Amino acid sequence: MIKLGLMVLVVTATGAVNIYSWRDIYDLYDYIRFTSYRCVFICRTSTVPSKYLMTMMIIVMMICFYVFARHLERQSRKLFLWKIGVHDQKERVFEMRRWNEALVTNMLPEHVAKHFLGSKKRDEELYSQSYEEIGVMFASIPNFSDFYTEESINNGGIECLRILNEIISDFDSLLDRDEFRCITKIKTIGSTYMAASGLTPESNTNGYNNRKLEDQSLIERWQHLADLADFALAMKVTLNNLNKQSFNNFMLRIGLNKGGVLAGVIGARKPHYDIWGNAVNVASRMESTGVMGNIQVVEDCYSILKEYSFRFIRRGPIFVKGKGELLTFFMKGKDKPSTNADPVTTTLPHQVGQLS
Repeated sequence: MIKLGLMVLVVTATGAVNIYSWRDIYDLYDYIRFTSYRCVFICRTSTVPSKYLMTMMIIVMMICFYVFARHLERQSRKLFLWKIGVHDQKERVFEMRRWNEALVTNMLPEHVAKHFLGSKKRDEELYSQSYEEIGVMFASIPNFSDFYTEESINNGGIECLRILNEIISDFDSLLDRDEFRCITKIKTIGSTYMAASGLTPESNTNGYNNRKLEDQSLIERWQHLADLADFALAMKVTLNNLNKQSFNNFMLRIGLNKGGVLAGVIGARKPHYDIWGNAVNVASRMESTGVMGNIQVVEDCYSILKEYSFRFIRRGPIFVKGKGELLTFFMKGKDKPSTNADPVTTTLPHQVGQLS
């Protein structure tokens, strides 16, 4: 509207100057122009005076300029809106990629997620890594199955599921602590929580990393296993706090083990990170043959964890399916680093009947 107003003002002023101020000049121009012709009268009566012709030319020119300016304005607005649309699309793509990365990172360990997000992978390509020194933990809530009912008072079991979700979520929140950064949650099976320690790129099996592990002391090499044991103790404290708030009496039965595993991602549409090996099987057996409220370990695991001031009680040999008799211990807590007392190795009286 401002451009149109200025153009109308310019055309009006130019027309007024041509018709009124410069009319004598235009009339003289017309007289000199047509005196050379024989049909002066006919030509003059049939020709538009120059002052009006010039004014009409200016009006037409201004109209053309206005139409051209409107066209440029329309194209500029389209370009502006297109740029905004492209910017919004880029923001949405960036936000979607960030969400996808967060989702993949929640599904897979961080270094595995970077492996898949860093380059284009085909669905049929297999990801696997071997680890020699890994800690494995199984923690279950055996009395949750007695608590779970599908009666109408529990809304068909939904309230029970809500409590289980709160328990597992509290366990997951422990992994955000700095001291538990080396621990990776593998999966949950019903009310059983599976986690592992030492699944880092520095711990995978290759020549350089093997030499690096050999240069470390025993305390440094198995620090992640001690962190996993601390995580198991923290899970018991977390569950006790939740029991006080919800007036329940859930108890954990935990099994720990260490050894070599094979880790990998299986599946293309819903990939799942899992670990396999004898260490995993023994850890599962330590949980299934354990006692509620206790953390059970085998002798090899006990020999390492006792160096980190963990307190143990000897349970004795128990029969493990597929493994025979294994000497096991119950981890009861952790002393301060300054405490160097020898661990007690007596069998609990009320557990004698549960050894087989």
